[in-house]
Amino acid sequence: MHDLSDEASTENQRPTAYVYIVRCADGTLYTGWTFDVQRRVQEHNTGRGARYTRQRGPVTLVYEEAQPDRSSAMKREDQIKQRGRAYKERLLRQTSTNACS
Repeated sequence: MHDLSDEASTENQRPTAYVYIVRCADGTLYTGWTFDVQRRVQEHNTGRGARYTRQRGPVTLVYEEAQPDRSSAMKREDQIKQRGRAYKERLLRQTSTNACS
């Protein structure tokens, strides 16, 4: 038998992390990870985010992907960054296609 209370307590102990992509005002894409996507986007837009986005703001959130923990989010962020812009654009197209379905 599956005990939901155990599952809930496990979720409270391990917060969900997120990988996100923002589009900068100059059209470039920035990928990062965080525990709170909206707070992080706000930080980027107030100049307290990454050095890269400080010079290219404001930014707009275009993609977010939940991960089970910090380590997974960091690995996924690295994977997305290594695959480059074309891969990021495909992720964005797939997300917008799925949102319309």
